[in-house]
Amino acid sequence: MKTETIGSAELQVWTVDEVAQAWVRNEIVLIDVRTPQEYMFEHIEGALLLPLPFFNADKLPGQSDKKIVFHCGSGIRSDKVARAALGAGIDRIAHMEGGFAAWKQAGLPFIGTNMATGAPQRVNG
Repeated sequence: MKTETIGSAELQVWTVDEVAQAWVRNEIVLIDVRTPQEYMFEHIEGALLLPLPFFNADKLPGQSDKKIVFHCGSGIRSDKVARAALGAGIDRIAHMEGGFAAWKQAGLPFIGTNMATGAPQRVNG
């Protein structure tokens, strides 16, 4: 995990492996900030969708139990959202380095689209 101090808060940048392990242990809320079209084509199963253009840090769920981890396609949009959340005073925030591309490159499972039928299907990386 990499960290960066922003004011009195700490921005955490998690590796794909760190996110995957925390996800399996049910320790995090994983929020995808890509577009609805990107999400519908392929996404991490169970991740919530909150597209960057609609992001409002004040409306994020409470963090009494779990840290919020953002991800996007490459890590650029999730970094912006994580910084905005920190700016709004939410301090249990991280984002996934390399985004969904890194998740797929690591061979981790996700929900994809069956190109023959258009139906969602599990892809085991």
